[in-house]
Amino acid sequence: MSLTIRPATVVDAPVLCNAERETARTPGLLVSRPDELMPDAFAQKITALSHDGLYVVAERDAQIIGHALLEPLGMEALAHVLSLTIVVHPGHLGQGVGTVLMKHLLGWARQRPGLLKVELRVREGNHRARRLYERFGFVEEGIQRQRIRLPDGQLIGDVLMAWCAASHLAHPLP
Repeated sequence: MSLTIRPATVVDAPVLCNAERETARTPGLLVSRPDELMPDAFAQKITALSHDGLYVVAERDAQIIGHALLEPLGMEALAHVLSLTIVVHPGHLGQGVGTVLMKHLLGWARQRPGLLKVELRVREGNHRARRLYERFGFVEEGIQRQRIRLPDGQLIGDVLMAWCAASHLAHPLP
């Protein structure tokens, strides 16, 4: 069963929203709480990134099992930087979905003129995601301690990580 990566469409928005709602039910994976995620917001972002950025889904057997995006930060002084978000849908962790999505995203990023850096934030306890990012050459740039309040009141940090295009141009993706 092969994995297909394709551009996200507005028709995908409810599926993506529901997957993030399910993911958000596990404290410490996403910042958003399930009730804060709305399909219309996903549709708007898909539309916006179809013009200036990248929003893709991973499918297996015609079922969306992951999604990811590279988003401009919207300011001229940061035009050389994109923000990365990646979500492997519940029930599909450990199947290589994140790896395939990362290869696609960074392959696209390498072709983008003027792009120098891809940034992301990951919860400090999300070791699976942090290992994935490190495999692709992301390095930790800092930690925002006690940034996110979990439903039980516990505070956790956000780890800032980045991939710099110039240091990876000569190296193949994993």
